[in-house]
Amino acid sequence: MYDLIIVGGGPAGTAAGVYASRKRLKTLLITKEWGGQSTVSPDIQNWIGTPHISGDALAKSLADHLRTYADEVLTIKDRSLVTKLENTGEGFSVTLDDGSVEKGRSILIASGSKRRQLTVPGADVFENKGLTYCASCDGPLFAGVDVAVIGGGNAGFETAAQLLAYAKSVTLLHHGEKFKADPVTIEHVLSHPNMKAIASASTTAIVGGKFVSGLRYQDAAGAEHELPVSGIFVEIGMIPNTDFVKDILPLDEYGRVKIDPWTQKTEVAGVWAAGDCTNIKYHQNNISAGDAVRALEDIYVALKTK
Repeated sequence: MYDLIIVGGGPAGTAAGVYASRKRLKTLLITKEWGGQSTVSPDIQNWIGTPHISGDALAKSLADHLRTYADEVLTIKDRSLVTKLENTGEGFSVTLDDGSVEKGRSILIASGSKRRQLTVPGADVFENKGLTYCASCDGPLFAGVDVAVIGGGNAGFETAAQLLAYAKSVTLLHHGEKFKADPVTIEHVLSHPNMKAIASASTTAIVGGKFVSGLRYQDAAGAEHELPVSGIFVEIGMIPNTDFVKDILPLDEYGRVKIDPWTQKTEVAGVWAAGDCTNIKYHQNNISAGDAVRALEDIYVALKTK
């Protein structure tokens, strides 16, 4: 039986694996792929200590870093997906997609989340060609041009606020009649002279040639419009990768694992969680890594003081 099983190979899972190995906890890390959501980004500029790095390069560096610790203490199972987590009473068991079962005294869920994808015509064609799902990663690439944000919640308005620091103009479109963001956030963002927001605007297509040149949307009356922009940022929600824990862990209304942010503990003794799969306010690579380190410090104390 392992002391710890870590589920996930993004910044959170990798950071946890490094710290677990250095603390000499007998650990198994299971991941389907390395790097998390950032693998789609061509140029990440906010990974601390690295001015520029592609998502693929970040994923490789995470894997390479952790593999330097792989020994009799740390075991890595990549290209593997956890499909079920169970409490055995004496610890926990995880079932993998190949049918194998692994057991551990404690669990760290660092399975991340995925962006809800825009499914209108052209969205898949222009992804990473002007259409992106990460303003923090890609926003500075659109300095001095007109951009659009799709999504009327807090994430959409916060993305718009980031983009206003360098974009020529930002237009936010929301399919509903009323924006879902906090009123104070809406008021603050809309007060910027280069900001515009359109409610009851349903995006119908992304258009362009080699790169994005605009989007089409339909208003409440059914009329079609085309908005010329050079960048499109999609903020229509996140889908946490938590299906495998829904029968054992309490989740919030969005399917995220509920944690105590002081320790990263879940409501089930012996299970911790960190990163984008948790119900914290902000989700970033650097935050995920830090949260995982906090979890490992707490896990180590819990295991060594039992």
